[in-house]
Amino acid sequence: MYKIKNRLKELREKKNWTQKKLADDLNITRQTVYAIEKGTYNPSLLLAFKIARVFKCKIEDIFRLEEQE
Repeated sequence: MYKIKNRLKELREKKNWTQKKLADDLNITRQTVYAIEKGTYNPSLLLAFKIARVFKCKIEDIFRLEEQE
């Protein structure tokens, strides 16, 4: 089984952005940002591309697939 891990909170905090600011930039809710950061929601491919664009990096720099036992 696999799980998607992410660095969204780390990258957001590095820029001193609130969840609300990031949500507004992505045209999503703050609750969606929270859920992605907590790992309870995996973004669509389109949203993952938008997130990567906002942070000026590749999707793989934010999201990674980890195997779980």
